[in-house]
Amino acid sequence: MLLIKNATVYAPEKQGKKDLLLGGGQILAISDTIDSHNGISDTWDAQGKIVTPGFIDQHVHVIGAGGKRGFASMTPEIKVTELIACGTTTAVGLLGTDGSTRSIKSLYAKVKALEAEGISAYMYTGYYGLDPVHIMENVQDEMIFIDKVLGCKIAITDIRSSYPTDLDLLRLLRQVRVGGMIGGKKGILHLHLGNLQSKMDVLFKIVEEHQFPIENISPTHVGRTKELFEEAIRFAQLGGMIDITTGASKYTDPYKSVLYALEKGVPIEKMTFSSDGNAGLDKLDEDGNFIGFRKAPVNRNLAEVVDLVQKGGVDISEAFKIITTNPAANLGLKNKGRIGVGMDADLCCFDDDLNLTEVFARGEKAMDSGTVILKESFE
Repeated sequence: MLLIKNATVYAPEKQGKKDLLLGGGQILAISDTIDSHNGISDTWDAQGKIVTPGFIDQHVHVIGAGGKRGFASMTPEIKVTELIACGTTTAVGLLGTDGSTRSIKSLYAKVKALEAEGISAYMYTGYYGLDPVHIMENVQDEMIFIDKVLGCKIAITDIRSSYPTDLDLLRLLRQVRVGGMIGGKKGILHLHLGNLQSKMDVLFKIVEEHQFPIENISPTHVGRTKELFEEAIRFAQLGGMIDITTGASKYTDPYKSVLYALEKGVPIEKMTFSSDGNAGLDKLDEDGNFIGFRKAPVNRNLAEVVDLVQKGGVDISEAFKIITTNPAANLGLKNKGRIGVGMDADLCCFDDDLNLTEVFARGEKAMDSGTVILKESFE
């Protein structure tokens, strides 16, 4: 067991100075003072540092993505150390446009590898298209029988999509919801939004005309354009969760989108950040000409939340919900996203300037004094 002393805990609500006892990958106790005893193998003094839940990134291309400019434009797999370096202790992997050279089986294997290396990892089945790319026969079976599958991905309003209709999406949503019910999961349909003029029309039709539960519908890239974000605000006002991409597909700084949504009356509990990390992007010169390839950064979730606090004036206890409690609620991860007894021992520690200094993943220290100490399998 590990005893953390003198932590300024944001659970994400501010709890003040506390001691935390970790063991077996969970938080065993939280109290004003916990005394050392024979069962405690190690003690770490946080010296008043800010301690938050570990971060959840619900949209990461863990086996790479890209490929829109040929084989050489495919991005590489992500490294577990890249995730720890920005405080991400839980990652949800997914496929992108490419369901041919990259497979659901490879995605599952990478998710299991990340787990073995020390973080928590999950996945969505599916990809941009309607045609099946599955391990099992259908989405419902994967929701029931594959532990790591939390939902299904599909693209809409994008020229690379299959242009699914409302009925196509309803059939997928039914499999996600029923499979989740049987498999003991929430189940979400994670929807890539492109830049076609139809925007979120089909989602409003599903919710308002077909009366499908909005909590199973998870649109992402909603900050791609100002016009799309206006529709996302309406979706959130109906009770839906909206996901703002930090690493790509954004018309303005993501923290500014949050501030705008707050002004429009959207509760902060209805917004999440995800990175789109390792998505394939074009590298452009000052004149907008293509000069090469780059991958979407995985570290922008934390950077945007810090900006939300330091530039936007949002309290830490509210701002950090966007990458902790909110994605946990969206994904149905009951043991993630909060600091509390019985919750998973995923923690991030900060100095007074919100510089990330320590990370604990499943109760084990993965970053110390700003340096990642968790080892990759082939390091």
